[in-house]
Amino acid sequence: MNKNKIIIYQIFTRLFGNKKTKCKIFGSRKENGVGKFSDINDLALSEIKKLGITHIWYTGIIEHACAEGYPEFGIENDNPLIIKGKAGSPYAIKDYYDVSPDLADNVNNRMQEFEDLVKRTHNNDLKIIIDFVPNHLAREYKSDMKPKSIKDFGEDDDISKSFNKDNNFYYIVGEEFVVPKDIAGNYKKLISYNTDKNYYEYPAKVTGNDKFTSKPCINDWYETIKLNYGVDYKNNGKKHFNPIPDTWLKMKNILIFWAKKGIDGFRCDMAEMVPVEFWNWLIPEVRKQNPEILFIAEIYKPSLYSDYINFGHFDYLYDKVGLYDTLAAIITGKKPASEITLCWQNLNGLDTCMLRFLENHDEKRIASKYFAGNAQKAIPAMVLAATLNKGPVMIYSGQEIGEHAEGISGFSGDDGRTTIFDYWNVPEHQKWMNNGKFDGKLLNNKQIQLRDFYKKLLNLCQTNEAIYNGEFYDLLWYNKDNPDFDDSIVYAYLRYTDKNKLLFVLNFSHGRNVKIKLKIPEHAFEIMKVSKDLIIYGSDILLTDFNFNISVADLKNGGINLMLKPLDSYVFRLALNP
Repeated sequence: MNKNKIIIYQIFTRLFGNKKTKCKIFGSRKENGVGKFSDINDLALSEIKKLGITHIWYTGIIEHACAEGYPEFGIENDNPLIIKGKAGSPYAIKDYYDVSPDLADNVNNRMQEFEDLVKRTHNNDLKIIIDFVPNHLAREYKSDMKPKSIKDFGEDDDISKSFNKDNNFYYIVGEEFVVPKDIAGNYKKLISYNTDKNYYEYPAKVTGNDKFTSKPCINDWYETIKLNYGVDYKNNGKKHFNPIPDTWLKMKNILIFWAKKGIDGFRCDMAEMVPVEFWNWLIPEVRKQNPEILFIAEIYKPSLYSDYINFGHFDYLYDKVGLYDTLAAIITGKKPASEITLCWQNLNGLDTCMLRFLENHDEKRIASKYFAGNAQKAIPAMVLAATLNKGPVMIYSGQEIGEHAEGISGFSGDDGRTTIFDYWNVPEHQKWMNNGKFDGKLLNNKQIQLRDFYKKLLNLCQTNEAIYNGEFYDLLWYNKDNPDFDDSIVYAYLRYTDKNKLLFVLNFSHGRNVKIKLKIPEHAFEIMKVSKDLIIYGSDILLTDFNFNISVADLKNGGINLMLKPLDSYVFRLALNP
């Protein structure tokens, strides 16, 4: 039995500890500030732990391409024409064996400072997840910190061939790489770099999002190069996996390097773009180092879910195109709550393997005007994401106090997302951080209440076995023809073990009260092993407290009469009447 539910707190490390309150669009790290490993101290970690968190995903740890290097420490500037923003994308890896120098107080001591963060995190009874970016790397990749016995990516490539099984890259033979026009022109001027600076790559390498062209466009992942895992895409995707391709071996060494540093899990970026056969081989190899290490796959194709769990050995997959997209549509009034049932049904038994979330670095902030415009509007959705099944749930730093990601930061426009490309701040998060006190004294009452909601919810997930290890029962089918139940805005379900039984009733409407009469079928009581003649009482243990007595017969026939206010999220405990 699971001891608790995995609850992940994503930290964008470069932004988390930044205390600068006034930032300049396209500002440098000196102008706008940058968070450090040391900002995530014991006090910060203990407060995060109190939210009910079990794992922290430190995003942007591994060294990535950056317009401003540290030449005085032997880390050269990267070419701004192939970098998104001045700070650069954390998914354009420059050295798989190093950490970002931006995050260190002492650049020469950066790896030790990261290892100290690992120790601090573990000492606060939290586990650590970092990104593994297997599909692509920075165009100017060069590892300064790799072991001497290991050769760099592309070092032994035969660049006369577009594909070779043991090449690390794919090539556009005979063609030079062309920087997207808008980058070479307008963007180059905006970021105030030398407009005579060019970028030369010959032959051109295939771009990270599978663009087999020397001329990617501005919307492509033009700053990255696609890695070759032995799939000949130009020859009907023919696979060359025996003997093991060189890229596989290099990636195995990289993951074992990080596993030895005490990393507890890897969030694998765009895992679906790497052949499942690689994961089938790789994950057992890494688990020889640590049998408990977690692997979470970013996957957006439901047709691949079963393969990546059952054959690829992943523990969990992103539930983005299913539950996240559905909840986002319900929150914004574009879909009925009844669509939730289709989400778990379409997973065909893989529901416990899905990582649920409402925010991460790729998605719009809930409080943004481009999403809900108000963080409270997502409360029922957050309750559902956290409690629908045994699988993990994740929140993004700042979500719990309504960060809204307003305005333009630089490469990132005003799109409702917290930038991952620029030196910037996270204003609402800074209010909780309170200049390093981490006491929330600058938050307003609504933010304090919101954070308290997250704390209650996530700790309930940790302490109640019906949530972290119970079974699930959807009640919509029994209320489908119930004229006193509005399944366009209300969703209800049970979570239960032999000893603990919970009833969830969620009102997704943020504009009106709704009166319902919820019925529970006899079948539900049978599988929960509840006798027909027992008396049940309920108590809302999440937001407000009240009790009432009701018989099983009334639940099946007359039902529970409830008046739901907008965004009411009821969690009832069902137990024997003493």
